[in-house]
Amino acid sequence: MSPIVIGAVAGVIVALVAAKMKMARRSPEQLAAAKAALDKGGKLVDVRSPMEFGGHHAKGAINIPVGDIVAGRHGQIGPKERPVVLYCRSGSRSAMAARALQKAGFKEIHDLGPLANAAKVAG
Repeated sequence: MSPIVIGAVAGVIVALVAAKMKMARRSPEQLAAAKAALDKGGKLVDVRSPMEFGGHHAKGAINIPVGDIVAGRHGQIGPKERPVVLYCRSGSRSAMAARALQKAGFKEIHDLGPLANAAKVAG
């Protein structure tokens, strides 16, 4: 493989890793807002697969896989006025679920990104 191709591939990989790291970051204000939403009765939702959820999840979370949310199966969350706090493994699926819930008319959605952030907020 030519050095140009190797350099281009390396550049793409670095850009993807940087984008993934940026997606996972949440400010202290975002984390505090999510915690406040949970304190006022919000629902903590893990949008990973049931197998991932069964392995480890944040305290108090329910599991609704992102595919179910996108398909409109989100009745476990409750009324659309109830705050919703989402997380997944890396932030990709929680972002997708947040967009779907917003389109469905949910009023207050907090996307924590990865499980590590949810653990900080849920205790």
